[in-house]
Amino acid sequence: MADEMIRLTHIDKASAGVKALQDVSLTIERGKIHCLVGENGCGKSTLIKIIAGVYPRDAGEIVIGGKEFAHLHPIEAIRQGIQVIYQDFSLFPNLTVAENIALNEELADGRKWVSWGSVRRVAEDALAQIDVKLPLNDRVEDMSVANKQLIAISKALRQNAQLIIMDEPTSALTEREVRALFDVIHKLRARGIAFLFVSHKLNEVLEISETIMVMRNGRVVSVGDRKEYNHARLAMEMTGHSVGEKAYVFTPDKRQPPLLRVEGMHAAGALHDISFELYRGEIVGVTGLLGSGRTELALALYGMLPISSGQIYIDDKPASIRSIQSAIDHGIGYVPEDRLTEGLFLEQSIGRNVVVRVIDQLRGAFGLTDPKLVDEQIDTWVGSLRIKTSDPSLPVKTLSGGNQQRVVLAKWLASKPKLMILNGPTVGVDIGSKGELHDMIKELAQQGMGILVISDDIPELLQTCNRILLMRRGRIEAEIDPQATNEDQLATKLVED
Repeated sequence: MADEMIRLTHIDKASAGVKALQDVSLTIERGKIHCLVGENGCGKSTLIKIIAGVYPRDAGEIVIGGKEFAHLHPIEAIRQGIQVIYQDFSLFPNLTVAENIALNEELADGRKWVSWGSVRRVAEDALAQIDVKLPLNDRVEDMSVANKQLIAISKALRQNAQLIIMDEPTSALTEREVRALFDVIHKLRARGIAFLFVSHKLNEVLEISETIMVMRNGRVVSVGDRKEYNHARLAMEMTGHSVGEKAYVFTPDKRQPPLLRVEGMHAAGALHDISFELYRGEIVGVTGLLGSGRTELALALYGMLPISSGQIYIDDKPASIRSIQSAIDHGIGYVPEDRLTEGLFLEQSIGRNVVVRVIDQLRGAFGLTDPKLVDEQIDTWVGSLRIKTSDPSLPVKTLSGGNQQRVVLAKWLASKPKLMILNGPTVGVDIGSKGELHDMIKELAQQGMGILVISDDIPELLQTCNRILLMRRGRIEAEIDPQATNEDQLATKLVED
């Protein structure tokens, strides 16, 4: 086929005796947007690395641009125009925007001295290809996630990208940033560049894709035109069973005092006159664009952002929350968005991560930690939160994203908080685990816990929350009833200025 960019036929790959890929075939045409979906562990990452030449295949055929490659190596894949933008973007955080974009060309040209004029021209040209302007002398570590994404795309274009593979490209982007990224993808598609878009966000998959391939347990379940799919079919094929969620409907008894009441709270440069209530059994969502103050609100309630004025009440009693410990003492738990760097000790065992907050309570005779009590606590939470592991003594980094999030939840639930603040509770989690986590959140609320969900995942907010607070410029601008709005209406409200 003349417009065929790459064709993989009957690919097999085994690792440690486990068949990661079985009889996988995939064809991507130039100027097409192909989406790859499947739960964690289905083989998506292995397939990407085989296309990029990182992993050798055990069987099958790879044809790129009409040429068959018996042994595809990373450098050869790059020469053929294959670029992978991983979730960490593979950028140098301590270098400038211009240096990151132009570095590979400087090295390839074999120059002994860096031509700073050339570096700047290369970066300007690369960014111009996607109609973007960025401060070329700023360090990448100071850029937003959205801008890092654009830098990675610009860098790929300077290496003659013909196929750009994007692994979970929108997991940390706001709604407005997603729209900007999609605009860039469509511009490049019009120039004949192909995309393999890998995502757990099914709404975005259905919006951006032209062709969809679904994988499960290392095999291809289906391939077809985007028009053949809807959310229900994708969820069914990814998991092997129907995944349906009912909205959380709850009416608080306002004759009782609220669990949390915030009155006129200010935090210098971040929050302005924040007032709201949250009752036991409620799941209240907080949403807004980047810089709206949604995360700052969570940090202020958890004692990580100083409050300059205003008052917080817990169970109708004034609460002075000036530190993390004081928040914990008042029964507040916080699950951060970045579970890998803020929520878990990755090298430690699953079990140790589960009991780390309550280890002082698991003492026996002579004040020593009682191994039996520790094991009982671990078994209780691994079982009740359905953490999928063969052995809790394994490092927590061996778990999937969904199971890691369950461990973070278990860590906090073990300390029996009254109020849980969940910041991006299902970021990077596959559709099956996402539904299960939503069910757990609803179960906790039904047991009387108050829950604050910080998220810009619109379907998540509508499915899990009985009220949604919309923030803008550090203020709560509106309260939204999920039963009286839909995804398009909420998305429009998010980006209105």
